[in-house]
Amino acid sequence: MFGLETDIFILLAFSILAACAFEFVNGFHDTANAVATVIYTNSLKPNVAVIWSGFMNFCGVFLGGIAVAMGIVNLLPVELLIDQNVYHSAAMVFSLLFSAIIWNLGTWYFGLPSSSSHTLIGSILGVGLAFTFMPENSQGAGVNWTKAQELFTSLLTSPIFGFALAIIIMFILRRMLSKPLREVVFSEPKKNQPPPLWIRAILITTCTLVSFFHGSNDGQKGVGLVMLILIGIVPAHFALDNSIDPTGMKTDLAGIERAVNTIDSSRLSVSDRHHLFTIKSEIDTLNQQINKPLVDKKLPLEDRMDARRSLLLISRNLKTILDNGHANLNVDDKAFLKMQSGSETGIRRYTDYAPDWVILMISLSLGLGTMVGWKRIVVTIGEKIGKQHLTYAQGASAELVAASTIGVSSYLGLPVSTTHVLSSGIAGSMVASKGVKNLQGGTIRNIVIAWVLTLPVTMLLSGTLYVFFRWIL
Repeated sequence: MFGLETDIFILLAFSILAACAFEFVNGFHDTANAVATVIYTNSLKPNVAVIWSGFMNFCGVFLGGIAVAMGIVNLLPVELLIDQNVYHSAAMVFSLLFSAIIWNLGTWYFGLPSSSSHTLIGSILGVGLAFTFMPENSQGAGVNWTKAQELFTSLLTSPIFGFALAIIIMFILRRMLSKPLREVVFSEPKKNQPPPLWIRAILITTCTLVSFFHGSNDGQKGVGLVMLILIGIVPAHFALDNSIDPTGMKTDLAGIERAVNTIDSSRLSVSDRHHLFTIKSEIDTLNQQINKPLVDKKLPLEDRMDARRSLLLISRNLKTILDNGHANLNVDDKAFLKMQSGSETGIRRYTDYAPDWVILMISLSLGLGTMVGWKRIVVTIGEKIGKQHLTYAQGASAELVAASTIGVSSYLGLPVSTTHVLSSGIAGSMVASKGVKNLQGGTIRNIVIAWVLTLPVTMLLSGTLYVFFRWIL
């Protein structure tokens, strides 16, 4: 494979297998997010619900784009962590994989609906922080804190939003529906008896949407994880999208250079002048690389990681200058630079990609994982959050909240915790029915504890493992 040495091939194969295992665990850990309501309202038999959810998770990964995946990749400036020692890259990969799998399995075993998103992000941050304090690190922070702040905001606000939106939907249903309809949709399911056909159709639809959007969000995290592995262990082959002719960069770089040359540097702060200097310097570096004779329209292996580093530096520095708002640019130049700094149609199209085989592999792992191990957490979701049995209205409201929140987050390229969005949606629907007293305090407390502990525990675990693996490898 790609002419790799045997030891590197073994490291790569083991790492990819572990990433698939993480996504498999993610599947059976998070299955309850989609199937709990249709199972507890007797809308679908458990086996049918789980298989259908697994299929829609598969579709969600394969059709959901890669915006969330690239958010995961860009959280860790992997280009800083990579050096000539491939075992250092392996230490990075193993530490974040093992910490994520350990926490996911532990919370699944105890039936806690913890977040795979928090788990993966915490593991990545732990590695980055550990690298920051490595004696040999002279390149700066090992975490992209701008991206981390975006992800923190998304993970923090989404459960609160889900809780509030579920209460609002329940209130609207009570006000808008006639009394006969209210009596139906707010009733508890009869044992082993399916609901009326129209209610069943609604619940199956919401289950389908949650499953699809779970795949498009959580599954894309797995895609991002595999890309971190590939870039970390075999950067020469995966640092850039080799299906794109690199000479196309010439037009992009010429446009960027023309636009930034119109900026009056005297009006910029010292830091922005430094960003501007970096942009121009990296453009010169890239031009030297792509002006060399190219074989098969590809950069030489030894130049690809440097080219990736230059492209990302140009993109990030452009974004910083534009966000600071001090550049005296006309509307067209500002729009052009904004497109180049953060869009897949700009220079990031060379770095922000995922091969089809990676997406397919993660799709299968998540879909298959969804079909097993679902019962522990389904019981928590369906029976232990509220003191009453889940009603039709509560189930539909919670899943509608989850589907819409996850869908919007995927569109914006932000990871969100499917587990916590749905759990908070169910909690909100329970509160809307009979107030806070309708919640089971013990379960809510355990969910909150898992939510609070996930980031620090996984950061500490992955950081410790990274130091350990760097010591032994």
